[in-house]
Amino acid sequence: MKRINKINYTALLRCGMLLITALVSVITLNSFRNAGTGNQNPPQQIPAVDQQVNSFMNKYNVPGLSIAITKDNRLVYARSYGWADKENNEPATNQSLYRLASLSKQITSAVIMKLIEEGKLNMKDKVFGPGAILGHDFGTFPYKANIKEITINELLHHTCGGWSNDGSKYPDPMFSNPGLHVDELIGWTLDHIPLDNPPGTHYAYSNFGYCVLGRVIEKVTGLPYEKAAKQLILHPCGITDMQIGGNGLQHRRPNEVRYYGQNGEDPYNMNISRLDSHGGWIATATDLARFMCHMNGSPDDILSSSSIQLMNTGSPANPKYACGWTINGPNTWHTGSLPGTQTEQAIIKQKGNFTFVILTNTRTNEVGFQRDMDRIFWNALNQDPEWPDVDLFNTKE
Repeated sequence: MKRINKINYTALLRCGMLLITALVSVITLNSFRNAGTGNQNPPQQIPAVDQQVNSFMNKYNVPGLSIAITKDNRLVYARSYGWADKENNEPATNQSLYRLASLSKQITSAVIMKLIEEGKLNMKDKVFGPGAILGHDFGTFPYKANIKEITINELLHHTCGGWSNDGSKYPDPMFSNPGLHVDELIGWTLDHIPLDNPPGTHYAYSNFGYCVLGRVIEKVTGLPYEKAAKQLILHPCGITDMQIGGNGLQHRRPNEVRYYGQNGEDPYNMNISRLDSHGGWIATATDLARFMCHMNGSPDDILSSSSIQLMNTGSPANPKYACGWTINGPNTWHTGSLPGTQTEQAIIKQKGNFTFVILTNTRTNEVGFQRDMDRIFWNALNQDPEWPDVDLFNTKE
């Protein structure tokens, strides 16, 4: 006769409670990772996008990510994943603000184009020296050779002749002398760092050049750079939350994500506010997509068609880099990168009329990080997903 074991109901109860707790944890984590507009999921999930995002985040240990995709100027997908702040269990949402890094340059370029439309600037205008826009406002006169020849056109196209971050013998001025105010930094750079090449002859990516464009905007408008950009470009687009970010963790703005360094980087050991016109903006993915939908040759553009064409035209020194935009056939795009930040935005004219924005609160030096981030959209697009017949721009968040 077989012995019948007594049932340990206490042990079963404990096992059941542990199972329920584990399931709740998984569901909660999944809901945070896939947080949508506000704390609600979007009207229709797109698995092709979600799979690519989750794979990328898992591969590169990305805490938080927001993505926005438009089709025919409709916001068809806006979704946020992971954590805005891991330490305080704050999920990323579509209201989360991220540092844009070099995606700030497109804002500055648009403001310059607007001032050209208004007859207040010309692409051929000289920047430094007698009769130039900034005259002798910065540094010690007389200026070094060729500085007086730099034009607005050359600053926009990174062909001013120097002050680059491409590994030349002089370091990028924007990441030196962190204690100097931006005006002091410009003066120091003009006095101490000569140009490598005559203006207009050589392409070399220059954050400092776009810093100078910020001061041009201030000179011409009589307004602080941030206020001028908001009045001329952002507010007409219906964007009110974009702003220049702060420096330390204690300067984190309301709704701004927390940034996480990898490979020993400290995201809060930088003078972010000084980067204003080339790398200082913070924004939501949705607002940046809204900006692009006013800059892509549509009837809703806030610039004329001739200004859009000018902004998307390269230089003889580099036909594939326009005024703050990289050109790739019918597509224009740009990336941004700072410690604790990697970003990308693109206007796509193939397989439909798309834009996409991807913002993260970390970066890594692992090979393939930027490439795989770009592939999130393209791999999803190649699966030919069914895009929702919605416009989330018109949905109250």
